Amino acid sequence: MYLKDEHKVWLGTGEKRVYLEPGMANRHGLIAGATGTGKTVTLKVLAEAFSDMGVPVFLGDIKGDLTGMCNAGKETKHIRRSIDNMGLDKVGYDYASYPARFFDVYGEKGHPVRTTVSSMGPELLSRLLGLTPVQDGVLRIAFRIADDEGLVLSDLKDLRAMMQYVGDNAKEYKLTYGNISSQSVGAIQRALLALEDEGGNIFFGEPELELSDWIDWDENGRGVMNILECQELFQHPLLYGTFLLWMLSEIYEMFPEAGDLEKPKLAFFFDEAHLLFDDAPKALVETVERMVRLIRSKGVSVWFITQQPSDIPDSVLSQIGNRVQHGLRAYTPADQKALRAAANSFRTNPNFDTEETLVALGVGEALVSVLDEKGVPTIVEKVGILPPQSSMDAASEADVEFAIKQSPLFEKYAKTVDEKSAYEIITEQMEKEAEEEKEAAEKEAKEKEKEKKAKEKAKKTSSKATQKATSAFNKTVNSAANTIGREVGKKIVRGIFDTFFKG
Repeated sequence: MYLKDEHKVWLGTGEKRVYLEPGMANRHGLIAGATGTGKTVTLKVLAEAFSDMGVPVFLGDIKGDLTGMCNAGKETKHIRRSIDNMGLDKVGYDYASYPARFFDVYGEKGHPVRTTVSSMGPELLSRLLGLTPVQDGVLRIAFRIADDEGLVLSDLKDLRAMMQYVGDNAKEYKLTYGNISSQSVGAIQRALLALEDEGGNIFFGEPELELSDWIDWDENGRGVMNILECQELFQHPLLYGTFLLWMLSEIYEMFPEAGDLEKPKLAFFFDEAHLLFDDAPKALVETVERMVRLIRSKGVSVWFITQQPSDIPDSVLSQIGNRVQHGLRAYTPADQKALRAAANSFRTNPNFDTEETLVALGVGEALVSVLDEKGVPTIVEKVGILPPQSSMDAASEADVEFAIKQSPLFEKYAKTVDEKSAYEIITEQMEKEAEEEKEAAEKEAKEKEKEKKAKEKAKKTSSKATQKATSAFNKTVNSAANTIGREVGKKIVRGIFDTFFKG
């Protein structure tokens, strides 16, 4: 709960109140704890406080229960008990709805979320496709050729066309870009087909999500809650993790350096944060660590929500200054080791044993340590987390649908746009080349046919000449024979008559 007069976020109460300093929120935060211990309540309380202080918020909604933030909360016996015990009535606590906009990669329960293949880039796409180092190298070559030749990679059909084009012209590109094996091209094409089956063909395209649209406020100056529906997306963990990582990298590029601010420009919540790092190569983990370290100077507060602090690499965990640790369960040796590590991450409070307290925390209770106004971690406190002011129940489909259609972004993202890009250009080029080859083949065939006819004509002419010569010769021979025959005949007749008259 944001206390305007004190310019602080009241997070919880134990022996004393625990406040989060807005100016230290960009030192990032961790919300950890076993399933069912109250992480979602803490997330909502923080998100509401950020909104109240005028900070836009991004939330990934994996369970579907964050949609209720667009509705005011309702009193229950548990909330009434917290109100009474913490004296919330005295500071103006009241149920409230929050300005919420809904997004959905699949375009079913929110504004469609799309990005282009070019925007995601080869590094994240390689991770998404599960490529080997050699295949990753070929993919990077394809991106480089696309850039050099001015080919826009918008959706997956663009990338498939680009891979085919690169494979078909591998010999021409080898000396300039390096070896391009047909096996690697084929493996990438198969991985792209698998990604399509997971919904990648919906995610990649235009109009691309402009993250600047998240930076908005309602008429009362409260930051807008940008809620991404993740129930279906979460069924594809690699796509979920890569997508959130892409958003974080885009936000990093979007904001200029700002230094230390009185409050963040944007609060970003990663639920199930371990999915960012599962099976991630060392280079990618280093990229995330560097991004988290540098993005705080741009006024962005990043919060990781997960079960165990050990789910987050140490290099990233070391960048987190504000920690809310809900109860942990230690049933196995591995659980006990994780419990000790979590307890040792806090500054010790002499009033209780941190490790023993962690396993005994009830629902809605947590151990909290935040950075004070000087940036020093406070001694850990056991607190009860404040209740949220918005509804704990999921919003109805009608409420979500109404919010979507009333949003100023509805028209902007409603329809898919398919501008001329690599697929169309390469297809046109291939069709042109095929047409030219066809025309050349037809021309060659015509030349051959013409040549054949000429030969046949020459042959016929030669044959006729031969036949004519033969005919003339035959006539001459026949004429000569006839003449000879007649002369011989005459001599015979004369001989007969001479003999006759002589006798």
